[in-house]
Amino acid sequence: MTHNNIWTAIDKIANKMGLSCSGLAKRCGMDPTAFNKSKRVSKYGKPHWPSVSTISKIANAAHLTPEEFGRFMHQK
Repeated sequence: MTHNNIWTAIDKIANKMGLSCSGLAKRCGMDPTAFNKSKRVSKYGKPHWPSVSTISKIANAAHLTPEEFGRFMHQK
Protein backbone atom coordinates (compact mmCIF):
# COMPACT_ATOMS: atom_id res chain seq x y z
CA MET A 1 0.00 0.00 0.00
CA THR A 2 1.41 3.33 -1.03
CA HIS A 3 0.33 6.93 -0.80
CA ASN A 4 -0.13 7.00 -4.57
CA ASN A 5 -2.17 3.75 -4.59
CA ILE A 6 -4.65 5.14 -2.06
CA TRP A 7 -5.15 8.45 -3.86
CA THR A 8 -5.41 6.69 -7.21
CA ALA A 9 -8.10 4.44 -5.72
CA ILE A 10 -10.01 7.49 -4.50
CA ASP A 11 -9.81 9.03 -7.98
CA LYS A 12 -11.03 5.76 -9.57
CA ILE A 13 -13.92 5.46 -7.12
CA ALA A 14 -15.02 9.04 -7.83
CA ASN A 15 -14.82 8.34 -11.55
CA LYS A 16 -16.79 5.08 -11.20
CA MET A 17 -19.50 7.02 -9.37
CA GLY A 18 -19.56 9.68 -12.10
CA LEU A 19 -18.22 12.28 -9.69
CA SER A 20 -15.26 14.60 -9.49
CA CYS A 21 -13.07 14.37 -6.41
CA SER A 22 -14.92 17.43 -5.10
CA GLY A 23 -18.24 15.70 -5.69
CA LEU A 24 -17.05 12.61 -3.87
CA ALA A 25 -15.87 14.71 -0.93
CA LYS A 26 -19.28 16.39 -0.75
CA ARG A 27 -21.03 13.01 -0.97
CA CYS A 28 -18.91 11.96 2.03
CA GLY A 29 -20.04 15.03 3.99
CA MET A 30 -16.63 16.63 3.74
CA ASP A 31 -15.29 19.93 2.46
CA PRO A 32 -15.34 19.86 -1.35
CA THR A 33 -11.62 20.61 -1.47
CA ALA A 34 -10.66 17.70 0.82
CA PHE A 35 -9.50 15.46 -2.06
CA ASN A 36 -7.86 18.14 -4.22
CA LYS A 37 -4.59 17.02 -5.75
CA SER A 38 -2.95 20.12 -4.24
CA LYS A 39 -3.76 18.84 -0.74
CA ARG A 40 -2.23 15.39 -1.21
CA VAL A 41 1.27 16.62 -0.45
CA SER A 42 2.16 19.33 2.07
CA LYS A 43 3.97 22.48 1.01
CA TYR A 44 7.09 20.83 2.47
CA GLY A 45 6.71 17.79 0.25
CA LYS A 46 5.41 15.46 2.94
CA PRO A 47 2.65 13.11 1.73
CA HIS A 48 -0.78 13.72 3.25
CA TRP A 49 -2.40 10.34 3.83
CA PRO A 50 -6.18 10.11 4.11
CA SER A 51 -7.31 8.94 7.53
CA VAL A 52 -9.04 5.63 8.18
CA SER A 53 -12.16 7.67 8.92
CA THR A 54 -11.95 9.32 5.51
CA ILE A 55 -11.45 5.99 3.74
CA SER A 56 -14.44 4.63 5.64
CA LYS A 57 -16.58 7.57 4.52
CA ILE A 58 -15.54 6.98 0.91
CA ALA A 59 -16.27 3.25 1.12
CA ASN A 60 -19.68 3.94 2.67
CA ALA A 61 -20.58 6.58 0.08
CA ALA A 62 -19.58 4.20 -2.73
CA HIS A 63 -21.20 1.18 -1.06
CA LEU A 64 -17.85 -0.67 -1.01
CA THR A 65 -16.52 -3.23 1.43
CA PRO A 66 -12.95 -2.72 2.67
CA GLU A 67 -11.89 -5.53 0.32
CA GLU A 68 -13.49 -3.79 -2.65
CA PHE A 69 -11.76 -0.54 -1.73
CA GLY A 70 -8.48 -2.47 -1.61
CA ARG A 71 -9.06 -3.84 -5.11
CA PHE A 72 -9.28 -0.28 -6.41
CA MET A 73 -5.79 0.31 -5.04
CA HIS A 74 -4.37 -2.56 -7.07
CA GLN A 75 -6.18 -2.03 -10.38
CA LYS A 76 -4.01 -1.05 -13.28
